[in-house]
Amino acid sequence: MSYFPFGKAAFSILILTVLAWATLAFDTPGDKPSTLTYWTFTKEHYDNYKKLIPEFEKEHPGVTVDLQLVSNNALASRLQAAFLADLDVPDICELEIGSAGTMFRGPVADIGFIDLKPRLIQSGLYDRIVKARFAPYTSRGEIFGLPHDVHPVQIAYRRDIFEQAGVDPDKIVTWDDFIRAGQKITVPGKRYMIELSDSDVYGGGLETLLLQRGGGYFDATGHVIFDNDTAVQAMEAYVPMVAGPHKIGNTVGDQYGAQFAKALEDGYEVCVLCPDWRSHVIQDNVGHVAGKMALMPLPAVEAGGRRTSTWGGTMLGITKHCKHPDLAWELAVFLYTNKTQIDEQFPNINILPPVKDAWSLPSINQPNAYWSNQKLGTSYAKLADNVPAQYTRPEIDSAKAQLSNALIACVRYYNGHGGDDVGFDPFVRSTLHKSAGRVRSVIARNPY
Repeated sequence: MSYFPFGKAAFSILILTVLAWATLAFDTPGDKPSTLTYWTFTKEHYDNYKKLIPEFEKEHPGVTVDLQLVSNNALASRLQAAFLADLDVPDICELEIGSAGTMFRGPVADIGFIDLKPRLIQSGLYDRIVKARFAPYTSRGEIFGLPHDVHPVQIAYRRDIFEQAGVDPDKIVTWDDFIRAGQKITVPGKRYMIELSDSDVYGGGLETLLLQRGGGYFDATGHVIFDNDTAVQAMEAYVPMVAGPHKIGNTVGDQYGAQFAKALEDGYEVCVLCPDWRSHVIQDNVGHVAGKMALMPLPAVEAGGRRTSTWGGTMLGITKHCKHPDLAWELAVFLYTNKTQIDEQFPNINILPPVKDAWSLPSINQPNAYWSNQKLGTSYAKLADNVPAQYTRPEIDSAKAQLSNALIACVRYYNGHGGDDVGFDPFVRSTLHKSAGRVRSVIARNPY
């Protein structure tokens, strides 16, 4: 191989590299056999859409949809990299609510999704959907995501244990009522009133109760707010439930699997925060307590206040790469508002749609034997219009991490002082201010 000085191996690698780049160069979006490419990160959505898409294709002769299941952990980073590098991206993509904000970085013109607000208004969907659900997918007045869900939160509880303890859920109106009942039910080390984390704000903990109070990480203009008075009050109310000598909350650190199921079946955890989607997770994984479980609205901060919050969510976005945005919008509306499929699918997922006129569908209003014959969908629908708005921005992961750090510090302080409130308020304020300040610093030094 005198004509190539680096040897046969290097020459082979060079040839393969040239061929790979040539393949990429000729593999343009226009060469794809499918009219639309659709990414989703949940198997439940994927399985449901697989059944529905043939009907859409039949109604649109010549149109084909390439539906792909993409790992949630990889989806956001893969999509963000594709946007930045101007590489091939899907026409339609679903994103988890925690990842959505990371896509709204930099000038609006640089965001990889199209503004759906004109289509939402023109179609009438804007007025049919719970308004608060647009908030996580809105940036600088433009709406980049069609909400898939509402995810109102209730409390799932062991009805049989409540009855044995003489606790009437109808008399639990405020969190103070709940804590009093919890002190009656809790047996330290053996039984806790509610599953709550003392270290992680996400996943049905402090974040959910902060949102219930009308707080959050950011306001509608993108300013950091998790050190304001609302956040201070939420922290000061939350910590005594998971720390100190009178705590009523604990967690086994597993919110979906075998440990969680065991804790609920054994009565180690009597109550759990339960958005609609989690009610089906419980049905699927905690079979031994079927008929012993029930749902009740969240206790209010004060009598007459909000009795729900929200946890989780999914948006559908149409990318600027899409060559057929009107067709993509048709598909989005078909998948998200088709009442026949919503009625058929609801018993399989327990997820309340954000389109309010679908809440009267038969399956949503059927008694559910697992949940003590309560009308599960009806109970969530009664709360759905009152879910709080939650605002996001690209630094959302940093904000969650910093609030978790603040929670850990506040729990450590409270435990270290034996549950004494003396000095706790200034410590909470100082800790939250420092944590929020770190996020403000990240925002200030990032021009994008």
